[in-house]
Amino acid sequence: MAEIINMPRLSDTMEEGTVAKWLKKVGDKIEEGDILAEIETDKATMEFESFHEGTLLHIGIKEGDGAPVDSLLAIIGEEGEDISGLLNGQSDTSETKTEESKESASETNQETTSTESAEIPDGVEIINMPRLSDTMEEGTVAAWLKKVGDNVEEGDILAEIETDKATMEFESFYSGTLLHIGIKEGEGAPVDSLLAIIGPEGTDVDAILKGGTGPAPQKEEKSKAESEKQVSKSPESEPTIQVSDGQRIFASPLAKKIASDKGIDLAQVKGSGDNGRIVKRDVENYQPSAAPAAGKEVFPAPGATSTQAVAAPINLPIGEEGSEEVKNSQMRKVIAKRLSESKFSAPHYYLTIEVDMDNAKASRAQINNLPEIKVSFNDMVLKACAMALKKHPQVNTSWNGDTTRYNHHVHVGVAVAVDDGLVVPVLKFTDQMTLTQIGATVKDMAGRARNKKLTPAEMEGSTFTVSNLGMFGILEFTSIINQPNSAILSVGAIVDKPVVKNGEIAIGSTMKITLANDHRTVDGATGAQFLQTLRSYLENPVTMLA
Repeated sequence: MAEIINMPRLSDTMEEGTVAKWLKKVGDKIEEGDILAEIETDKATMEFESFHEGTLLHIGIKEGDGAPVDSLLAIIGEEGEDISGLLNGQSDTSETKTEESKESASETNQETTSTESAEIPDGVEIINMPRLSDTMEEGTVAAWLKKVGDNVEEGDILAEIETDKATMEFESFYSGTLLHIGIKEGEGAPVDSLLAIIGPEGTDVDAILKGGTGPAPQKEEKSKAESEKQVSKSPESEPTIQVSDGQRIFASPLAKKIASDKGIDLAQVKGSGDNGRIVKRDVENYQPSAAPAAGKEVFPAPGATSTQAVAAPINLPIGEEGSEEVKNSQMRKVIAKRLSESKFSAPHYYLTIEVDMDNAKASRAQINNLPEIKVSFNDMVLKACAMALKKHPQVNTSWNGDTTRYNHHVHVGVAVAVDDGLVVPVLKFTDQMTLTQIGATVKDMAGRARNKKLTPAEMEGSTFTVSNLGMFGILEFTSIINQPNSAILSVGAIVDKPVVKNGEIAIGSTMKITLANDHRTVDGATGAQFLQTLRSYLENPVTMLA
């Protein structure tokens, strides 16, 4: 009897899976334990093995396509077995699930059921915007590395896609000719939007698009392009379309980044993209002109005499008002969304204390005198927080509505500033790490975060977060809780100031720290007790080594 295999739930947070690659094809013999496919979850790409034996009779989800958990993945049974009844019985269910999974997508996104039902010519593959991180809802094509008409081999890099966390290379799982590009450079679209079509050269792409295999070109985007074209329209004597309307320069995010790195003024660059848009190749091929800027006003040399009236007129500044609309990156949009959700859903309150750091400074100096060992004050704060969380488990929690999750492990997230915003690498099992391990790990992860080389798995699972602005001279500040954490610690700068010690005024080193708490899980007294424990560790660092 035929066995129905559904999309498995391969992680605790997985809601949808993408078939990265099929290792078996229809008609192949399947043994129990054989690897059927590689499935991309919200956290990793994992091998999925069969628990049944027989012949692979049907594949329900093509390579590169995604579907909700429990969608029809495949059918295994006896060779020649009639499975039409199973397919008919599954259609209604799969359509319902597919529709539900796409509720948040753009109206221009067509449902997966229409894609599967359309007639797709042999050898043609539909490629959708992939979900490249656990929080990704929309992606932006930073750069296309292939153009329509190019030959594509399996494993070739098609495009660079900017997610909410990083810019990642997206490779093709298919071979053929790039027939259609659905999302232009610099444009964003929801996950599962039509990204590209690959197939045999000469395939009628219009027929495929009209057949419902993906979203048709957006009318809104077209009208926007037309309006930009009207604004950028050049005089007849100028064959190149202008890239600027006097206020805004039309350029892709990648082109802007390269120009910024190289110190190139985009106003001097001619764009070769659609509607005069500046793209990557324009910046890379740019050659500065040696000619002086036209219309530049020449002023007399200092000390020059004048035969005119003694009272010279007042020269007021003359300029041109200008501004620029810069498209928000995926990272910036997700930061805005997540922090807004946290601030307006979690009732924040703040507790601040001042810590005597004299002993911490002395201890750090002694530790750093050891060969090949360097420890920062931030490393000491992270270690102290991890140990304090073990003593105050109420702070190491997450609010889940009807329940509160108590985390028995301590994973401390470290807020790191990057060009596009903020990322939070996570130190797993921080309480079990030494100061030197913490220091080396933070240095490595922070460096890779700034180069956008962190994996999504390295930014997941925090139970508490530390944000340190002391190196910028900030004395005291408050942070927004990084949900689902219940608290976040804001660390200020260490300053030398007059303090009272043993009844006398002396010079001491102090540091202010502020704990932001979610009042649903952490009461005031609990937060205060946590800070008392944290202070005892920082003021007596030797206790952290006991």
